[in-house]
Amino acid sequence: MQLRKCFPRAGKTLLPGFFAQPQLSSDDCFLRSGFKTYWTSSVWNSSQSTNSSSQEIKCAQNTLLPSVNEPSQKIPSFDSELSLEGLDDLPPLSPLQPISEEEAVQIIADPALPPSSFTLRDYVDHSETLKKLVLLGVDLSKIEKHPDAANLLLRLDFEKDIKQILLFLKDLGIEDNQLGTFLTKNYAIFSEDLENLKTRVAYLLSKNFSKVDIAQMVRNAPFLLSFSVERLDNRLGFFQKELELSVKKTRDLVIRLPRLLTGSLEPVKENMKVFNSRLFKVKERHLFLAYLGRAQYDPGKPNYISLDKLVSVPDEIFCEEMAKASVQDFEKFLKTL
Repeated sequence: MQLRKCFPRAGKTLLPGFFAQPQLSSDDCFLRSGFKTYWTSSVWNSSQSTNSSSQEIKCAQNTLLPSVNEPSQKIPSFDSELSLEGLDDLPPLSPLQPISEEEAVQIIADPALPPSSFTLRDYVDHSETLKKLVLLGVDLSKIEKHPDAANLLLRLDFEKDIKQILLFLKDLGIEDNQLGTFLTKNYAIFSEDLENLKTRVAYLLSKNFSKVDIAQMVRNAPFLLSFSVERLDNRLGFFQKELELSVKKTRDLVIRLPRLLTGSLEPVKENMKVFNSRLFKVKERHLFLAYLGRAQYDPGKPNYISLDKLVSVPDEIFCEEMAKASVQDFEKFLKTL
C-alpha cells in the first residue's frame, strides 16, 4: 500500500515518453525504464555484507527487460512537481479489490431497515428525521395511523425538506413548545411548497390581519395555511355576504373562530338558516317539542331534530315527522301561549 501511494503504477507515464526508472541503492531496488507490464521490488537488509548485496543486485539486473545496456533516459524526480501531477492521475482503488481478513473484520455495517412495519418506532433508530421530530414533540403514534403520512416522513430529509418549514413557522410566531402539537395535526405541511405558504400569509396580511392574529389562527386551526389563497378568499367572502357583516366584523369573527375557514360549510349553512329565520316561528315549534318531550337537538342521540328542518319544513311535515302530533294539536298549543 505504501508503494502504491508513493509511486506510479505499471506503465504509468509521467510525461509522454517517460516511464518510471529504477534507482538502485544498497537499500532499495526498482526496475529500470521500459518495464511496462509489472513492477518488481526488493528490500535489502542493510546488515548484509557488501558482497552479498552486489550479487543480488546483479541477479536482479539480469531479469530486467529490456537490457540495461540500452541508453538511459533522464528520470524525473519523484519529489518534483511533475511526479506529483502524475500521482494525481492515479485512479482510485477499486471497490472489488481483495482485502485482508484483518481489514474485513473491521468493517461495521449499519443494521438493515425493516422491509415493512406497522409502526414508525421500528424506523426511529435508523432515521435522523424521525429522531428530531420526536425531540420536537411530534406524536408518531398518531401519524403512523395514516400510512401515506408515515411514508412521507420516511422519505423526507430533515435538513433539505423540514428545517426550512420549521424556521418559517417559528418566524410566523409558533413557539418551540407548540411545534410538536402543530406538526402532529398537520404533518402534511411538509409536502407544501414554501413559497406557497409565504404567499398565503402575505394574502392574510393584505386583508389587515396582523402577524399576531395569523399566528393565533394557525395555532387554533393548523390546516389554515394548507388552503389556497382562492379558497381563503372565498370563505371570507361567504361569511361577509351571508352574515351581512362589515370587513372588520368578518375579520374579528375568523380570528376568534379560524376553523370557519377550514371546516365543512354544511353545518354552518344549517345554523345560518336558523339564524335568518323568523324568531317567533322557531320559538313556537321549539316550545311545542319541549312540551311533548321531543326537543332533542343532539345528532348523537336518538330522536334527533334537525335545526334545518325545524325552521324550513311546513307545519304538516313538522307535526307528522318531528312532533308526532296532529296539526290541530299544534294549533291548540299555540293558543295557550
